[in-house]
Parts: sequence; C-alpha cells; structure tokens
Amino acid sequence: MKKLSLSVIVLIFLSSVSGMASAKVDDDFPQIISNNGRYALLVDSKPYLLLAAQTNNSANYPAALPDVWPVVEQMHANTLVIPVAWEQVEPDEGKFDFSFVDTLIAQAREKQVRLVLLWFATWKNNAPHYAPAWVKLDNQRFPRVKTRDGKTLNSLSPHHRSTLEADKKAFVQLMRHLKKVDRQKTVIMVQVQNEVGTYGSARDYSAHAEEIFQQAVPQKLLADVGKKSGSWSEVFGKDADEFFHAWHIGRFVDEITEAGKREYPLPMYVNVALRNPYHPGEPGQYSSGGATDNVIHIWKSAAPNIDLIAPDIYFRDHKTATRVMELYTRNDNPLYIAEIGNDQPYVRYFFDAIGHGALGFAPFGMDNTKYSNYPLGAETMDEKVIKPFADLYRVFGAMDSEWAEISLNNRTWGFSEPVDTYSPDKELWNAKGSDQEVKEQRGPEDFTQRQDLGDWTAEITYGRPAFWIDPPKGNNPASGGAVIAELSRDEFLVVGYHARVSFSPSKELQDEQFTFERVEEGHFENGEWVFERVWNGDQTDWGLNFIYRPHVLKVKLATYKTN
Repeated sequence: MKKLSLSVIVLIFLSSVSGMASAKVDDDFPQIISNNGRYALLVDSKPYLLLAAQTNNSANYPAALPDVWPVVEQMHANTLVIPVAWEQVEPDEGKFDFSFVDTLIAQAREKQVRLVLLWFATWKNNAPHYAPAWVKLDNQRFPRVKTRDGKTLNSLSPHHRSTLEADKKAFVQLMRHLKKVDRQKTVIMVQVQNEVGTYGSARDYSAHAEEIFQQAVPQKLLADVGKKSGSWSEVFGKDADEFFHAWHIGRFVDEITEAGKREYPLPMYVNVALRNPYHPGEPGQYSSGGATDNVIHIWKSAAPNIDLIAPDIYFRDHKTATRVMELYTRNDNPLYIAEIGNDQPYVRYFFDAIGHGALGFAPFGMDNTKYSNYPLGAETMDEKVIKPFADLYRVFGAMDSEWAEISLNNRTWGFSEPVDTYSPDKELWNAKGSDQEVKEQRGPEDFTQRQDLGDWTAEITYGRPAFWIDPPKGNNPASGGAVIAELSRDEFLVVGYHARVSFSPSKELQDEQFTFERVEEGHFENGEWVFERVWNGDQTDWGLNFIYRPHVLKVKLATYKTN
C-alpha cells in the first residue's frame, strides 16, 4: 500500500487552506488533515490521538480542578475536555474575565495535558443555562423559540442578530485571549456551543421566524443538496420545518466559528444530542435543528467553517452505538466521539471508534466532583469505572502519535463484543441486569465477528479459554474488543482485550496452507517499532488470545505450498 509521507500531506493541506479567511497558521499549529477520506489531528506537527477525559458540566471553575486532575492521571488521558461558559467570561456585558482560562491552561501545562474547550453559550443541551443573566433574563432582546401554538420554550431562537452578535463578541474575545496567552498551544481544539437544537418543537414558529420560513430556500443550500428553487415547504415537504431549523442554527454557529477562527484558527467542531437511528421519533422529541443523522447534509452546507460534526453516544446497546459511528464516519466528516457514557458497557466502543479512524474518544463525567448522570453513565465514580478506560489509554497512549499516523495512511477495522442486556426492539435496557441473562439464550455465532481484510479474513470471538476446547460464550459483562490496522498486504498491527483474534486466507488463497510467519509483541518509541518478544506455540496455536490485559502485536501472515 502506497503511503504518503506526513510532510507531503501537511504541505498539501497548508496549500489548500492558504486562501481561507482566517488568521495565518504556523506549521506546528493544531489542524485537521485528510488523506483519501481518512483524517488526523496534527498537534506539534505530528498526528495526535485524543485519549480524552471530559468533566461534568460545572467543573469549570478553579475550585473544582483538584477533583479533576487525579482522574485524568488515573485514566492516562492525554487531553482534558472541559467547558468555558459565557456566563463566567462575560458576567456583565462588555466586561470580560478569563481568569479561569488562565488557571486551567497553567495547570494543564504543569500536568502535560492538552485541552479541548467547550463553548457553553447560546445553546447548552437546547437551553441558555450557561449564558449570562443579562442574556437569559431578557427575552425581548434575546427571544426564545415559540411553538406552533404560541408557547415559549427555554431555547433561544437562531433568527435574531442580537443573540448572534452578543455570543459572537464573547467568543471572539475568548479566541483573542487564547492567541495571547497560549503560546505553547495547550488548547488544541474548541467545541462551538453544546448540543444545539430545540426540544418540544421542530422549529421556531414565532411571527419573525414564520416570515423567514415563507421565503425561498437559500441558493447555496439548493446547490449543495441538488434541489430546485422554491419555498421551504415546496422544496423539502414534510422535512421542511426541521431542515429550516437546522439550516439557521448551522448558519448561526458557522458565523460565530468563522469570527473566532479569524482571531485564532484552532480546529472547531459541534457535538450532537443524537436521535436514535432505529427509533428516531418526531422532531422536538429529540433535539430538532441539531446535526442529527438525518440533517448532516444540511449542516455541511450551512456550516462550512465547522471542521467536524461529533456524536455524543449514550446508547448502551451495541447495535445502536456502532450504527451511530457508521453514520458519522464520512468522507467529508472526521469521526470524533465527543462524549460517551463512562460506565463499563461503553468502554469496548473505543475499539469501534478507532477502527473507524476516529480522531479521539472522550468519556463524559470523568472527575471526582461527586456528580453522576446515571443511568446515562456510571452511578458513582470509582476505580472500577476508571480502570477499564485506563487499561486501553495506557496502551494507546504509548503510541498515540504512531497509531494516529497509521490510521491516517492505512485501513483499520474495529470490533467490540456485540451482546448486551439492551433490547433495541423494546427500546429499553436493564441498567443493573447481568449480561448472562441474555447470553444464556445465545449461541457461539452471536459472539463471533468476521471481517474481510482482502487476502485474509479476521475472526474475533469473545469469552473463551486460551485453547480451542470451548466455543465462545461471551464475557460477563460484555467487555471485549479488538482493532486491526493493515501495515502491508500480509502484515497487521493488532490490539485486543478480552477477545481472541484469528486469521484465515481468503478464497483466492484457500488452495495454499497458511501460517503465522511471525507474531511480535512490542511497542513504539519515537515512531519506530521496538520488538519485545515473539508469540509462538501456545500463544498462537489457537489464535491470538487477549485475556487479562491489552497487548500490541505485529502480525505477519504467510502461505506455503505442499506440492
């Protein structure tokens, strides 16, 4: 497989953005690059895998930080994801206070941890809870959404310049301040708003919004989605209300993003309060106007300055969680798991994420502030919650740059144990139930996954001893996973946990005998593979068994003729 050198990719990228209307970027400035539909985040001019910990929402004050850093350290996280709220940086209009930002950056540098900042402003989960009082208490100057029957919701309307200009002014000041104080580039990415959209209505039905709705669909959107001109109802039919709301929220966010990038052009993204892809419900039952899977194309047109759209995954079941990753992995959209639950069932989805080439993974609520968003996450924060993430972060943290570069240039596949207590058909899950209750009704095929790798087929199985004696029965609880990266035609990098990975030849090679030519356990140092030992005999006769802890293996496969 031909592999572009990183320097060539960076030069291509910098040439492509040279005409963008943003501040000039240094070569070592954080940025997202692409290579044939695969992506990487560059930090200090090297690919960077975000092994992140996200705090609870209101941990964004100096007094809370002592409850944050110990968990970051225990997790082996290289990045802290944490809010910066409009209300704390501009409590009085026109008077700015960035003391928390300064404290945060100083402590992060001391801890040698990078930062992703979350801008909580006009929207935080649909509402202006983190906007300053002078905004959220003035419904005349900053109007909220109205339902079809005239009810006022606690969601600011995207149709008013007064709201947009006030939010944009504060965000510009934040980015200007980062440019001034963060010379070491501790902050590597910014989320603009948080889970935008509206619950309780498909869109704003106020008189002002209705007047805009009756106008023609903007030409840019028509061109981007391949539609002929007309009103929103004429062009989009039953989807008109939701698409209208998504377009205008997207435009609102994009204008703020563009203004911020003119000051300091860090990568910027939006996160999504998802709808269930199998049981979506009606707009307003989920956060209508946010970049849910059915309006990604609208957002891509409305918000070209947004670098990526990132899902927040709180579906525990395998079927739904992995489907979300498929939907947000696109040639025009790098996957980044901006939030995911911090309970045990979510840990294994790390393998799926990086198998999709994700820029990173950020479990939510990773601090000791004594808050829990159960049942979306764990009931309590303790060692049992932290350790499964730490086991994986420890391994991938030792090769975060190397893995990110491999993922940028090569095919990767991720797998996670597919059986759990959730029943998607019933739209419910048993938070405390034993996975064994489900597994007793399943057979070996339910704990077996196969993947065509080209000349080879990989088989991943869960819950079996190191030898072939017993069929897979699954782990209790479901916790297994694996990721495979193609290094060359017959060579793969494999990492697994509570799983067995086996290989067999494809149909074209089935007339030949096959074997492991060599299986090396090792690690990376300064971009180079460092050999530790060879796996052979008991370690390979029955496949590659990852039982007690993750291992990093370089696997060379080969065939030979018997005639």
